[in-house]
Amino acid sequence: MNNDKVFQMDFGKVYDFLLNKAVRKGRTQAEVDQVICWMTGYSAEQLALLRSSSVPYGEFFLSAPQLNPNRTLIRGVVCGVRVEEVQDPLMREIRYLDKLIDELAKGKPMEKILRG
Repeated sequence: MNNDKVFQMDFGKVYDFLLNKAVRKGRTQAEVDQVICWMTGYSAEQLALLRSSSVPYGEFFLSAPQLNPNRTLIRGVVCGVRVEEVQDPLMREIRYLDKLIDELAKGKPMEKILRG
């Protein structure tokens, strides 16, 4: 899948995928929201509005109020790709979030996920 297709995906649909991945492993929607809000700077209320809108996934990141500076501490592999080596800045943000949700689904403590 090329990056443009990913960037144009509906955020609400991507959110549902991320949520289902975490919930299947025993995590909660509140935890998923906490991770997304930590990374992007959106409030819980803003996130809820964006989930029900048709905002593209790429625009969700480009419009983020305050990307957390500690997100650059995220390291590892998602879908066979090392997140810190992704060249496209927008795709790197997407991979960072994928990695955080993977860590959440694997049962990692929230303090470690949020690089605290």
